[in-house]
Amino acid sequence: MGLIENFNPLKDEMIQALNPEGEVVRSELMPNWDDVKLRELYALMIFLRLADQKLIALQRQGRSGSYASIEGQEAAQIGSGIMLEKTDWIFPSFREFGISYVHGIPLEKLYLYWMGNEWGSNYDACVAPVSIPVGTHPLHAVGMAWAFKLQKKSNITVSYFGDGATSTGDVYEALNFAGALKVPTIFFCQNNHWAISTPRHKQTAAPTLVQKALAGGIAGVQVDGNDLFAVAAVTKEAADRARQGLGSTFIEAVTYRLGHHTTSDDSTRYRTDEEVKMWALRDPLLRMRKFMMKKNLLDAAFEEKIIADAEEKIRTAVEKAESVPPPAPEEMFDYLYETPTPELEEQKAYLLKFLNSRT
Repeated sequence: MGLIENFNPLKDEMIQALNPEGEVVRSELMPNWDDVKLRELYALMIFLRLADQKLIALQRQGRSGSYASIEGQEAAQIGSGIMLEKTDWIFPSFREFGISYVHGIPLEKLYLYWMGNEWGSNYDACVAPVSIPVGTHPLHAVGMAWAFKLQKKSNITVSYFGDGATSTGDVYEALNFAGALKVPTIFFCQNNHWAISTPRHKQTAAPTLVQKALAGGIAGVQVDGNDLFAVAAVTKEAADRARQGLGSTFIEAVTYRLGHHTTSDDSTRYRTDEEVKMWALRDPLLRMRKFMMKKNLLDAAFEEKIIADAEEKIRTAVEKAESVPPPAPEEMFDYLYETPTPELEEQKAYLLKFLNSRT
């Protein structure tokens, strides 16, 4: 399609297929999906929005730990995730609830993780552990992509991070390695405009984030991150380029964090109501709903059904997660290595002795 090869990060405007009114503005970017597929994707967006809201409610009730909401970023995560192979490896930051689910982690495992139970990290999916430090995990994605290249495998890697991460040295190092080694990886930046309370315009003087790809000598493209179809189109092209040995791509998905930074944050202290309301009109779920209605693919009965189905799946996932007993304290030593080192065995024995002395 040439979206990436022909994109100039210093001149071109972000790629968009569907505008905020749900109108197709670039028909050549629209995928050849039938009505069943479109309904499934809309249902998935509804499901993730409700699952996200449920986790916030669980935290407020003291049934989960602090959580970073994905509200407003569903199109970026779903649109990219559905264009990847399940054997590709995802490297998430702490705001990747959606892509983690799309790439194969069961909902109950995601809930379990945010409830503070490490058994939530025990799953059969190509998703690396959540990276809480900002910007460190793109290096890991580049390293694994290099290994895939050396092994002549078709797998690729994708690291997801926010605009704040692009201000860290680790991301620049990752971009440099990716360009120098020409590895099959995608840097997927969800520019949601706020790094906690620091607005995007204060953390970098660069007019766009995608132009930072130029320093690494890799391709870059800026896309409307609230446009499911445009995100899918650029991700598919970036993945194809990586598999064909054409190197890495930096995708800047321009979106917005509609909720607080985390459940520990109060964004009303640093954002205006006017700004949030403006971006709420660009909500990817609202945009998709308008598109579906224009195509006569949505009615009250269908919407009621998908909401009811989603709520039932969420209820079941919460029950499963809350029925899992917490791991024993000594288990922290058991899963770091395939075979625990003598030092870990010594520390485990010391902990067990201490715990037994208290009973």
